[in-house]
Amino acid sequence: MKKQTIEVPVLSAAVRALGVPLSLVTKGAGLVFVSDTPPLDLSTGKLVKGDIEVPTEASLKALRHCLEAAGTSLENVVMVRIYAANAGFYNAINRVYARHFSENPPSRTFVPVASWPMEFDIEIECVAVG
Repeated sequence: MKKQTIEVPVLSAAVRALGVPLSLVTKGAGLVFVSDTPPLDLSTGKLVKGDIEVPTEASLKALRHCLEAAGTSLENVVMVRIYAANAGFYNAINRVYARHFSENPPSRTFVPVASWPMEFDIEIECVAVG
């Protein structure tokens, strides 16, 4: 099976507009890989701002949207990585995250980052069974 790049409605164009050379979603070997997904509005592609719970919710909705574009879902996620601009956001992010992965949550890594090249405080990536 060859690698397949998935075009995600609205969000793929938004990432291209940011000038970042990546595909939001690729499939291969029965897996779906979703790149770091910032807090993007699903209808406009614009960044969602607010206290950390607001962009966390937006990032998780964007992640779900990416998975659905690839024909899978949050239930099939096997690994998540959360990148946050501040380790102090950990508890607030967990409150939102727990609503999306309430049963049988996937493996997960939380990574605080020292510096950030964009105007948002969280990105979330995952690997799912496709």
